[in-house]
Amino acid sequence: VNEHGSCAMGRGGTRVASPCTDGSAIFLNPAGLILAEGKGVTSAGATMIRATGDFTNSTTGEVSSLVEETHPVPALFMAYGLSDNATIGFGVFAPYGLAIEWPTTAEGRFLGYYSSVKGIYFQPTFGLKASDRISFGIGFDIASSEVELKQRVDLADQEAAPGVTFANLGVAYGTDFADVQLAGNDMSLGFHIGAIAKITDDLSFGIRYLSKQTVDVDDGEATITQVPTNLYLAPGNPLGLPAGTPIDALVAPQFQPGGSLVDQGGTATLPYPAQLSMGLTLQATDKLRLLGDVGIQYWSVWETLPLNFELLGEKTIVENYKNTTSWRLGAEYMVGAHSTARLGIIAHNAAAPDQTVTPNLPEAARTEFTAGFGSRINERFGFDLAYQYIDQADRQGRSGDGGLEAPTAAQNNGVYTFQANLVGITLTYSF
Repeated sequence: VNEHGSCAMGRGGTRVASPCTDGSAIFLNPAGLILAEGKGVTSAGATMIRATGDFTNSTTGEVSSLVEETHPVPALFMAYGLSDNATIGFGVFAPYGLAIEWPTTAEGRFLGYYSSVKGIYFQPTFGLKASDRISFGIGFDIASSEVELKQRVDLADQEAAPGVTFANLGVAYGTDFADVQLAGNDMSLGFHIGAIAKITDDLSFGIRYLSKQTVDVDDGEATITQVPTNLYLAPGNPLGLPAGTPIDALVAPQFQPGGSLVDQGGTATLPYPAQLSMGLTLQATDKLRLLGDVGIQYWSVWETLPLNFELLGEKTIVENYKNTTSWRLGAEYMVGAHSTARLGIIAHNAAAPDQTVTPNLPEAARTEFTAGFGSRINERFGFDLAYQYIDQADRQGRSGDGGLEAPTAAQNNGVYTFQANLVGITLTYSF
């Protein structure tokens, strides 16, 4: 998530060579956090994200649709000039976060129907102006993360007796009998550095690096509940039990003390990838500024998602992500003495390979369009508004949980579609 400040959001997220002056340089590029001695700025805002999407089975035509919700992503920045060359600041933002929810009837519910990752960064920051043309910045990130994963369990895959699955008893695939919810949290540490060079009076170059962090959820809690099937054994079943025996009663002991489907501890490990960004800013005229950034997101660290349950054992989901590149172009134009209009466009390639596009993160290449407007109400107060539309390319993926440890593109059985609308507002106070 890059939308931590509506000023930069409106111009396509371009920020590396010329961060906005609302304190969001703490996230955009710490080297841009330069204020005059005794001057300060505070900004607070939020970006509202509303996504829509579907999965369409290529064989049956069945459509599963995302639950439509609006997710707020808040940000807070504060900065103060110790001298004309040194500035301190503090920011709270969430560069990594995910919230995807499908109905519990969605086709992909056995892979996951709810995935939530909230990584909130607390970053004390120091900016240094080394000369009239060179500045540096560094921040130390303390991340507080919460992880929640939910999925259903298919009864047909389970053993009713050694060598006999419930599918052998006539239970259809896609029969829910358990709901598993894993939740946990962790604290992790990282850093953020940047530099800006003013090449000429009108041209600037910037570079920033946000370090990798690893979230180790060691104290997770898995809550497991039985889902009624209301099914009964047929006559002459392989278990030799009377016809009409309730299957729910047959599996109930697994949800009671001594069974494997009781509430239990669990662990998970998720990496937040490093980011490297570079950018140029050209002051084309007194009123027009042009900006361009290129960024690398090191998603190759997302090789597997290991889940370890106290009684159920270990389950490793292979992801095999690859690094991605983002391209950002933006422009802003002064409208009068105190207002600015902004436009931007963004393009990303996809991190997920063909074989690991799932309902937990139906990811694909994206094109994004932005617009924004900002104004100073007076010497102290200002505001920025921004809108962003995300158009994600349709992507072949899978809804089944077979082959999690050795997925192949041959398991893909449908198409994921995804779009999102984002609206941001930031209020700024200067002194």
